[in-house]
Amino acid sequence: MQHIDSEKLYADGQYRFEYVSKFMDFGADDIKAIGSVADAIRPLAPVVVDAVYAKLFQFDVTKKHFVPKNDGFEGQAPTSLEDLTLDHPQIKFRKDFLGKYLNKILSGPYDDRFLRYLDWVAKIHTDTPEKKSKINVDYIHINALMGFVESVLVDAVVGLGLDKKEESAALCAFNKLMWIQNDYFAKYYCNPSTIHDANISAKNNESCLARLASPASILPLAVGILAGAFGTYYKLRRE
Repeated sequence: MQHIDSEKLYADGQYRFEYVSKFMDFGADDIKAIGSVADAIRPLAPVVVDAVYAKLFQFDVTKKHFVPKNDGFEGQAPTSLEDLTLDHPQIKFRKDFLGKYLNKILSGPYDDRFLRYLDWVAKIHTDTPEKKSKINVDYIHINALMGFVESVLVDAVVGLGLDKKEESAALCAFNKLMWIQNDYFAKYYCNPSTIHDANISAKNNESCLARLASPASILPLAVGILAGAFGTYYKLRRE
């Protein structure tokens, strides 16, 4: 039985990734499975991006995050939800970022720099002092979005007409990778004071460690691990 330092999981990003990926059995075979379908999936990235933003625009609580001017965008920001359309220049700017993200997870390399990139993607969406962006998206929307992105990727993989073994391997690999990304988000949402849609704040006398160890903080990680485990189980059944 391997010993895991619980406190180190919240202090060391590399250690955290190694634990989560080992629990999910995410490794070389999964990277190979993603690589085997990457060239076929990559041309579909614009379709995935359009589907994601169409979904985000269905709800005011998610669409509102695209009204403020985005860091790096030099054009005119929209002035209201009604003024914001899917063909607005700022949305095109944001779509470009999502397209680059999809190409990154398809291409790798899955090294330390890649892990820092996954961490950065999570950090820029959260209320973190170190970041410059003012965009703060509550976890409920991030979690729903990650589930939607994965479902679109699943449809894309299933549509390739692969043999069952190759299809199963690719689906399991993407499932694990999306939950690893989700965990990077989850670690930034351990503090209830980062919730913005509802007026919820942490008690001043609640220690950081207590918040990190709370069920609300551990649940996203646990769900991710269980999803990875079920993905592996599905793979074994299909082989």
